[in-house]
Amino acid sequence: MSCTPRPHRTAPPARRPLSSALVAVVALVIAGLASGCAGPSDGPREVGEGFAADVAENWQSEYLQFVLFIGATVWLVQRGSTVSGELDQVGPQSDERQHVRGHALPGSPRWAAASGWRLWLASHSLGLVMGAIFVASWAAQAVTGHVAHDEQQLLDLEAPTGLAGYVASADFWNRTLQNWQSEFLAVGSMVVLSIYLRERGSAESKPVGAAHDDTGVEG
Repeated sequence: MSCTPRPHRTAPPARRPLSSALVAVVALVIAGLASGCAGPSDGPREVGEGFAADVAENWQSEYLQFVLFIGATVWLVQRGSTVSGELDQVGPQSDERQHVRGHALPGSPRWAAASGWRLWLASHSLGLVMGAIFVASWAAQAVTGHVAHDEQQLLDLEAPTGLAGYVASADFWNRTLQNWQSEFLAVGSMVVLSIYLRERGSAESKPVGAAHDDTGVEG
C-alpha cells in the first residue's frame, strides 16, 4: 500500500507588530519618568510640576523632526541614502505614480480616487497630522513650562512671568533648542551613515551587498 506524501505546509510568518512594541516602550519610559519625578519624599503636587513640561518638550521636538523631514524629502534627495527618494523622482510626482484619481488601485483609500479638497487632504494627511501634534505639544510645553517657571519664581520670592513673557524667555528657548539640535543631528546622521553602513535585515538599511550609490533601497 503506497502512501502519497502530504504537501509540506509552510507556517505563516509570525506577526510581530512594530507599533505595539513601540507603544509598550513609550508607556514604560513615561512610567519610569513619572516615578523618577516622584521620589520617596515627593507629594502628588511635585510630580506634575515639571513632568508635563518635560514630556511635551520631548514630543514637540520629535514631531517637528518628522514634519520637516517629511516635507524635505518631497523635494530633496541624497545619493546612496536609504531615507531618500529616488534621484529622478523629486516633487509631488505624477498621478499615475501616486495611484490617485483615475490611476487609483482596487485597494487604494477611497479618497485617492476623489478630487478637489478630499484628494488634497488625503495627499497631505501625514504631514498635517504630524504638524498638528507638533503645534499642540509645543503649546503644551509653553503652558506647563510657564506654570512650573512661575511656581519657582514665587518660591524665590520673585514676581511671576506672564505666558508671553515666558515664551520669549531664555528658559523656554533653551529647553526647546537643546531638543531640536539633538533631533536634527540624529536625522542627519541617519541620512549620511545609511549610505555606507548596513544592518542586515533592517528595513532602514540597504542589503549588506548593495552598492553605496544605491538610493532609496531598503533591505
